[in-house]
Order: sequence, then C-alpha cells, then structure tokens
Amino acid sequence: MHYASIDNISKSFGIRNLFSNITFHISEGDKIALIARNGFGKSTLLNILTGKDHPDSGTVWVHKDIKLVMLHQENEFEGEKSIWDNILGMKNEIVNVVKDYEEYMESGSEDPDQLQELLNKMEELDAWNFENELQQILSKLNIHNLNQKVNTLSGGQKKRVALAQALIEAQLFAGKCLLIMDEPTNHLDVSMIEWLEDFLSAQKATLLMVTHDRYFLDAVCNEIIEIDQEKVFIHKGNYDYFLSQKAHRIEVESSELLKDKNIFRKELEWMRKQPKARTTKSKSRQDAFVEIEDRVKQKNVDSDVQLQVKMTRLGGKILEMKKVYKSFGEDKPILKGFDYTFKRGERIGIVGKNGVGKSTFLQIALQQQQPDSGKINHGDTVIFGHFSQEGLQYKEDKRVIEFVKDTAEFFPLADGTKLSASKFLERFAFTSEQQYTYLSKLSGGEKRRLQLLSILFTNPNFLVLDEPTNDLDLQTLQILEEFLQDYQGCILLVSHDRYFMDKLVDHLFVFEGDGIINDFPGNYTQYRIKELDKANNINSGKQYTSLSVEEPKPKAESIQLSNESKTEKRKLSYNEKREFEQLEAEMPKLEEEKASLELKMSNASISYDDLQAASNRIGEIIVLLEEKELRWLELSELQ
Repeated sequence: MHYASIDNISKSFGIRNLFSNITFHISEGDKIALIARNGFGKSTLLNILTGKDHPDSGTVWVHKDIKLVMLHQENEFEGEKSIWDNILGMKNEIVNVVKDYEEYMESGSEDPDQLQELLNKMEELDAWNFENELQQILSKLNIHNLNQKVNTLSGGQKKRVALAQALIEAQLFAGKCLLIMDEPTNHLDVSMIEWLEDFLSAQKATLLMVTHDRYFLDAVCNEIIEIDQEKVFIHKGNYDYFLSQKAHRIEVESSELLKDKNIFRKELEWMRKQPKARTTKSKSRQDAFVEIEDRVKQKNVDSDVQLQVKMTRLGGKILEMKKVYKSFGEDKPILKGFDYTFKRGERIGIVGKNGVGKSTFLQIALQQQQPDSGKINHGDTVIFGHFSQEGLQYKEDKRVIEFVKDTAEFFPLADGTKLSASKFLERFAFTSEQQYTYLSKLSGGEKRRLQLLSILFTNPNFLVLDEPTNDLDLQTLQILEEFLQDYQGCILLVSHDRYFMDKLVDHLFVFEGDGIINDFPGNYTQYRIKELDKANNINSGKQYTSLSVEEPKPKAESIQLSNESKTEKRKLSYNEKREFEQLEAEMPKLEEEKASLELKMSNASISYDDLQAASNRIGEIIVLLEEKELRWLELSELQ
C-alpha cells in the first residue's frame, strides 16, 4: 500500500535553498532514515510532510486512511496536565477504557462492580494487547509517576514522555500509521536505545526518521534517503551499503568536477576575449558558461574538514580523584569512595542508566560541583575543554563570526600556522553567508557545532564531553571522530551513541547505581557481550574491577538453567527439499548479479540515472539474499 508521496517539492529560506525538485515515496513497511547536514532541511521536510510547513513548489500527498504520528525534537505538551492526560489525551474508545482501568488499579479501590464493568469493557473492545504494549513502553522508558504534571519534568523526562506518546499512538493505529521521528534516541540512556531498537525492528511499522545513531539506523532502517546539494539520493539497504555507495558517488563526482573545471577554464578564456557588444549568436555559449560555473562552484562547497588542534603539553600530574563521596539525600548515593588517577592519553567512556549521576560526576571532576568528601586535584598544565549538555551559552544575540572572535581571532594549528576565525568556520560548513547569521536563527545542530568550535578554540588538552553527539549531523560526527582518534590529550566521554563510543574509548566507567562504579577494560560492544555472557552464565570470571572503596554487595548465586529436553529432529518434507534446492540455485545468481552491478558502478563514465538504478537494485538484492540465506539456514538444520 502506498502511504505518501513527495513530488518535485522545493523549499528555501531567503537566499538559502534547502532542496530543489526532490521526489520520493513511502510505502507500507518502509523503514526510512533521512540523512542530511544540520540546517539542510531534514526537520523542515518532516514538517512539510505532516502539514506544519509548506513547500515553495511541488505537491505532497498522504493516503486519506493513514494516520501520521510525529515525534518532534521540541516537545508539545499541555504543561498543567498530568503525564497520563498528555500521553492518553487522544479521543478513542480503547484509550479511554484502558486509561480508566489503569487509574482504577492505581487508586487501590476495592469496588468489585466497577472492576467487573471495566474488565467487561476491556474484553469487549479487545483492549488487552494495547494495554500490554502501553505498560511495556512506559516501563522501558522509565515513566512511572503518571499523575505528575508535565511542567515539573526535566528536559530528558519530557523527551521520554513524548516518545512514549508517539509509540503508544502508533500502536493504536497499527497497520495504518506512518510514524515520523526526529532524533528519537536523544536523551535516552543506552539500555533504552537498545530496547527501542528491538521494539521498532520487531514491529511491522512504517517509519520515517531522522537519527544520527548509526547502530540504531543500521538495525532499524532498510532504506536511506540523503539530502545533498539540494537533491535526494535514495539507497535501498543498510548504513554500511549507504557509505559504500556515497563513496562511489563522490568518486564519480570528483572525476566529473575535473572535466567541468577544464571546460570552465576554456569557457572563461573565451568569455574574456569577446567584445563588449556580443552578438546573439554567442548567447547559447554564454548560457553554457553560466551553467558550468554554477556546477563547479556548487561542487566546491563540500570540502573535507580536518581538525589539527595545537595542544598544550600535559605534565605528569593530570587529574586525581581520591576517596570521593557524593549523594543527594540518604537514598541517592552517586559516588561511594571513588578513587582514580588519570593518565596521559587516556580515553574513558562513561555508561549507565539515566539518573545514576554521570553528569554530576563530570561536574565534580571539573570542580564545578563540590563532593561531600574526598579530594579533587588538577595538574598545573591541564586545560579542560568541557562540552556540556546545556548547549551553546551566550548572553546577547550576536552573529556567528562575532561569537567566535570573542574567543580568538585566529585558530593555532599543530604545524605552527594560524587559521582565521572565518576560514575555520568555513571548514565546519559555516559558509560566508551563514557566518553573519544571528545565533538565535541557527538550527539546534548548528548551535551544537558552533559550541564544539568554541571549545576547540581554547586549545584544551583534556576534553570532557557530555553527550556531544546530540543534534550533530553524520558528517560532523565523522569529522569529530577523526579528530578525537588523532587527539593526544585525555578524553572523558559520556555518550549514548554506541558507535561513537566504540570507536574512541579504551575502557569504561560503568555506573551501576547506588554509588558503585566499575572499571571495564574495553569498549561498549565488548562490555555488552560480557554482560550477556554473564546473564547467561557463560562466563563466570571477573568482568571488571571496582573503583569504589566500599565493596559492592555480594550477588546472589546464579540459578543454572536446566537443559532443554531433546526432541527428535524433524526431516525435510518434499516441498521443503525443493525449496532448499531452489535457494541453492538462486543465491549464487543473485551474488553474480550484485557483483556485475558493482563492477558497472565502478565505471567513472556511468550516468547518474544508471548509478541510482544500479544502487536501488543492489539494495533489493541485499535484502533478498538476507531473506534467502536465513531460510537456507533453517532448512539446512533439518538436512
């Protein structure tokens, strides 16, 4: 079933074009990730699809029987109402009876007649599945005090309530719903992200989402739509496939750019030789010159950014935390005798559920907040660069270039040269026009990018990063990762982005809660594998060491799972044997077709249309191969 179509739409703000004449379609079961740089129209496109904004030209069509459910970056709540009333504020019979039933159970009432009436209504409306999904979503997103007013919640809590609201509404219209999500993983801890990943992967939902979380994107989405150079590029497949195809496209564009430059040079020479009173016979050639000039300039905008920060050398003493205690009241300990001496070049990731004190720990380490007891010692040569969750801080609205120049006029590079503030901004995709934009007019991602630049301008040798990936586009994330991989100073990193964490950290501080912090020697994926092993009693050895003076409470002995009873292995039926033989014949053919298309795409002379068609077909083949290989494995078990 066809859900929605975007047909030849364009959108601009003033002189800035976001996209021009772009077209794509959404069908039932599609799980699409929308990718673009910050400020290049991702959120605007989502708003156009939902009717909150309008294109300058083109048409948007949504099937009349489809319900659009949107999770915005900015929450839209009635602050004086409770979480319950906001989440279940929609007018629907099933919602009303489930809400009444839940409120009855919460109240502790013992009216058997009222209970029986509610149970009868639940049965009559077949509301139990919806109620189960509701409870799972609220529990996994750690939403419990449902009578609390929304205006008393923190920003992260509001984000989780908004996500719950969108997921619950989507469940209500399952089968006829397009769920649109703008950065759904922001403000979630890693365990919540992993649950959401599994939840959306298992659902037969139709999704369109903007996300920078590459593991999440790879696990959930089967199609990627990229907005680049005002056009859209559609990739049927996962994130890995998208990267390979984009690399190839850039290679093709580079060869075309070289040709365009040579033509441009010749045309420029011809234009300069012409007399001022040109005849009409030269008109076509003048038009061709303008077209080539525009193409060359447009392709030159996308230049690689390299960060080579000049870093003050670290001395022997860096950061010492000695027997540090911190708690909020008697029932919420954050640190219990934390003891650690940081070494030169260490890269430490911090993981744990929301509310266990990760940001508080960073503030104590930076001496922005005082511990209850213990010592914090900073080395004389340490210069901290703190990237906080609070975002870009400014007292008065200024232009971007003025804000950067308040820190420094020039940025010192590692090779001893200097880069002007304007040139440095250009390397971070702030064009000369954008540099004169007021801070208040920047998008959320552009503000985060500017916040990062202002920190790097201080030449830090110890970076403390608190959720630095929120609202950053994938290109900026890749730039930041490359810089941090070559960075010689210390890094202390809190992030829910598992991909980002895996690439950068050497070991983890695992916040277990109740003030207990353990040191795990590895990255996040290695930690999760160990945790799964431990949960399944596969690995009973020591997982990591405690960094607290107080010993953690002894854990209860694991209950050994009994072996499953052995059942006699079923043999293949006649039809299954035929299916198995067909799969063995079909898979090599698909592999050959895929290899042939990849060879075709490696030809630099391939046209854009042929490149896009081949890219789409390879995406289809990848999906088919995955399905057939899984089925082949199932049948081979019965051989």
